[in-house]
Amino acid sequence: MNETKHDGAMAPLRVFIVDDEPPARARLRELLDDCRAEVPNVVAGEAGNGMEGLKLVASCAVDVVLVDIHMPGMSGMEFARHTQLLETPPAVIFVTSYDQYAVEAFELNAVDYLLKPVRAGRIAAALSKAAAGQRAAREVLDRVDTQPRRYLSVNERGRITLVPLAEVIYLKAELKYVTVHACAGEYLVEESLAQLEEEFGNFFVRVHRSCLVARDRIRGFERAAGDDAEAGWAVVLDGCQERLPVSRRQWTQVKALAKS
Repeated sequence: MNETKHDGAMAPLRVFIVDDEPPARARLRELLDDCRAEVPNVVAGEAGNGMEGLKLVASCAVDVVLVDIHMPGMSGMEFARHTQLLETPPAVIFVTSYDQYAVEAFELNAVDYLLKPVRAGRIAAALSKAAAGQRAAREVLDRVDTQPRRYLSVNERGRITLVPLAEVIYLKAELKYVTVHACAGEYLVEESLAQLEEEFGNFFVRVHRSCLVARDRIRGFERAAGDDAEAGWAVVLDGCQERLPVSRRQWTQVKALAKS
């Protein structure tokens, strides 16, 4: 976690704040200042939404993130899941006005959960947990946050790139990676096709054992050539010149999704 100074004292925790409400961010800064004597800390930065927060957290050394759960565009839960791709993920402390998320995962002491209005003593206790090296395991966050992500996250040389799910055309498994073919280009993610299908089953449909396509981009089918076209058909996708083969096993399900 944070390093020890030469005199034996712990270096201050570098804390980042993510909340879409400026007064809430100001309140957290005050609380961090109030508990600084008990748990040394410094505010490393702040952001008004999850997307901005991810970019900033990925570009600087951060020990702890205080993040609101309910934010427009990207929830604090999704933000926390994306941070797990970082080489050294920060400890995540959720801050919210709602308590329906607080039951199972937070009893594991993997992350902490602060209910507004937050008190200085409570935030000090949460920071102490973070200083002790406790982290939110990715599988814990995935279990608690049952809502599909709005973005896929790509870790490129220590920088997180967010790919909006709405811009993804299809996903193709290649060795241990999945290639994301999106409107803006291609990206590699270290997630299995089966995991992505389970999470985004309402958004994608499997056309082949190694390929998922966006349901709302299916425009029709063409006769396919080549040995790979098991059923003799390929799917035509909006925004994609490539024709992807449809397997015999998936043909009936995929054909039913074609838009008239």
